[in-house]
Amino acid sequence: MPQNTVKAALWLLLSALLFSMMGLLIRNVSAHTNNETIVFVRNLVGSLMFLPLLLKYGVGHFRTRRLKLHLLRTFFGITAMYSFFYALAHIPITDAMIFTYSAPVFIPLIAWLWLREIPSPFSLAAVAIGIVGVYWVVKPSDGLFDGISALGFATSVLAAAAFVSVRKLSSTESPVVIVFYFSIFSALVAAIPMYWAWQQIDNLSLLKLIIIGIVATLSQIAMSRAYSLAPASTIGPIAFSSIVFGGIAAWFLWGETPDSLSLLGTLLIFIACLLTLKR
Repeated sequence: MPQNTVKAALWLLLSALLFSMMGLLIRNVSAHTNNETIVFVRNLVGSLMFLPLLLKYGVGHFRTRRLKLHLLRTFFGITAMYSFFYALAHIPITDAMIFTYSAPVFIPLIAWLWLREIPSPFSLAAVAIGIVGVYWVVKPSDGLFDGISALGFATSVLAAAAFVSVRKLSSTESPVVIVFYFSIFSALVAAIPMYWAWQQIDNLSLLKLIIIGIVATLSQIAMSRAYSLAPASTIGPIAFSSIVFGGIAAWFLWGETPDSLSLLGTLLIFIACLLTLKR
């Protein structure tokens, strides 16, 4: 097994864990905070996290010749973010998760069309196994099929495009530079709706939003590092582990015990990840 693939898998697992934590916090805070404010504070905090690096290394450390591609990556990422956060607030969290974490299904196709990375039948089989596992773990409710479905599937495609754009950027850019531009550009875009959507936030909600921003930024850095080490079509199915982490958190926090179908689905997710690593 190539050493870089193992490292990429571990980085992506860390990213998945952090992303699951972010989702749980957003679900909690969205009960009394609007979507625009959550997205703005999340990205503002992410931008502020780079201040120490700017002071230490200077602006020259973050110089890039691929500004257009950074802007494209930002478009995919910020649009998917608005969609996902909205889904978390308005439909059952498991339904929102199946939309977002089905993104790896589209990664091999987008990577093939954009990066000319041809997925092997082995990789496609791993993706198929993972999708079956995700469906059995999540067991989507009727909310999956209402009017928000189009928004949910758009989230999946946009997230997959964002992952693949990171892979393309990583040929010349470091993970820190990739996340730096995404954080700065996303904060600027998210600031626009604040003109009409800003609301007062209590101290506890503000603390939660700050934690969301920190966790989300660290997750982005870990994800960027993962896709800089291995092709998107190879390690993409490992992102399914977010479902497992979310299930464990739900059991710990709310006493939700998975049934036999959920356990079988979890097993399939792990099998898909192991097949990907073996390949």
